[in-house]
Amino acid sequence: MSLDVAERIDAASQPSTVEERARGVWLDRVIVGWIFALAIFAPHSIAATEISWMVGMTAWVARYLFIRPRQKLFRTPIDYALLGFFALTFLSSLLSYDPFESVGKMRAASLFTIVYLVAENIRTRRLVCLLAVTLVASCMINVVYTFGERVVGRGVKVERLATTSPLYAAGIREGDTLLEVNKRRLHRPEELIDALSGSVNDPVVGVKIYRFEATPTMEVERGRLLEGVTPAEKLGIGNWSRGRDWRASGLYGHYVTYAEVLQLILSLALGLFVALRGKKSWRGVLLAMALIGMGACLLLTVTRASWLAFLVSAFVIVLSGASRRTALVMLACALLLVPAGLYVLQQKRNVKFVDQSDGSITWRETVYREGWNLLVSKPRHLLVGVGMDSIKRYARVWGLFDHGRLPMGHMHQTLLEIALERGVPALLAWLLFVWLYARMLWRLVRRTVNENWIEHGLVLGALGGLCGFMASAMVHYNFGDSEVAIIFYFIMGLCLALDGALRADSSRARKDALQTHVEGFDAALPDNAPTLI
Repeated sequence: MSLDVAERIDAASQPSTVEERARGVWLDRVIVGWIFALAIFAPHSIAATEISWMVGMTAWVARYLFIRPRQKLFRTPIDYALLGFFALTFLSSLLSYDPFESVGKMRAASLFTIVYLVAENIRTRRLVCLLAVTLVASCMINVVYTFGERVVGRGVKVERLATTSPLYAAGIREGDTLLEVNKRRLHRPEELIDALSGSVNDPVVGVKIYRFEATPTMEVERGRLLEGVTPAEKLGIGNWSRGRDWRASGLYGHYVTYAEVLQLILSLALGLFVALRGKKSWRGVLLAMALIGMGACLLLTVTRASWLAFLVSAFVIVLSGASRRTALVMLACALLLVPAGLYVLQQKRNVKFVDQSDGSITWRETVYREGWNLLVSKPRHLLVGVGMDSIKRYARVWGLFDHGRLPMGHMHQTLLEIALERGVPALLAWLLFVWLYARMLWRLVRRTVNENWIEHGLVLGALGGLCGFMASAMVHYNFGDSEVAIIFYFIMGLCLALDGALRADSSRARKDALQTHVEGFDAALPDNAPTLI
């Protein structure tokens, strides 16, 4: 075979530039599609969100490695601090007391790549705006679900319970909601009657109840039904209704997770509303409805820290971007909501806003003291921490959670948790990363005042949400909640994408202005003079 023929065959086997660019465009669309899927699923399902993240990341890596021309990446203001924090997290995992458990947590730690998945692949301001609106609109799905769940209710709420009732003898009291009977959901008193009168060898029936957050299971004896005609009379219940007392958790499994996610997305919606000039337009009406719906759901989570976090966020947003009139309206709304929140707190949790009789407060005081003592007990702990989730294995060895007498969990304080698990240098890197992000947002707030209202609203909401996130971090380990971290990183990625797009537009505008200036200069020269271009 001649050399020319071999070269032709080799050239034919190589993809043409047009074909490769077509593949690149196709992969770009796939990546953007999965980023939209991430925005849609993030307020609802961690599983679907992680699938969207991983598929999007896979497509992006394939696009970067195998398609020419290779995608150009740009630097962001947070790169060194964020990547340094991740590197220190990985080091602490390798040196952990329980390396197997800590290295396994690196998957959750790698969620920070969502920032770059969004920032590097969303190159137009239009897509940034569409994704911000998509996130807010998608959150309304769980808002509708939460309200629908309240309308339908759960279980059987006991009213006017007789002291002779078998339920009373088992420890059930008036106001309790009966949720399950022998691990089956309860809908009507008749179902409980059937379970208590059935011929089963077990002398008791397990009845799971809801009482001020607690969901204990009571053992009700069989064969102790009262005389009566109706099921309520046989159970000694004067009246019953559907229970509606539980703390809202949306489509998540926990109310704190839902509250923290709502705080971030609600801040974004508030930022958009404040930035919108025509608040009486259909856009303003829709945003107002979203604010009311998400605000009511946040109230129903009965999570004090997230309430306070949103108040901090709203204060920052209004102070940074609202007119005096809007600020006064927001203040009036806040004054109305505070008493409502305190009433809901008393009714749903039977505690005050600050209440030393509340077990969650005394529990936190205990773990804060224990966590600090463990952190400063050894230089190793200060330098690299004890390792993520190593507490699960060594809590009793270290005497944590009151030597096992309290429920095992974490430190319930983001700064302490990061320092204890990953070391003080990792905490400093994380704080630097947050500060650099906040500084970028503040600059973007001033830069986008005269830009598209969605862009300005996105930045306002991100800045307020960050301040609320940090406020809540003082009493919650919200950074360790994957659902919350995903929303946090996603909004961050949108802001970085917007910053990059604004920089690119500014650079093009300068080049065009210079080109116009040079062309005008050349046009003013005599015909026989040498031109600059």
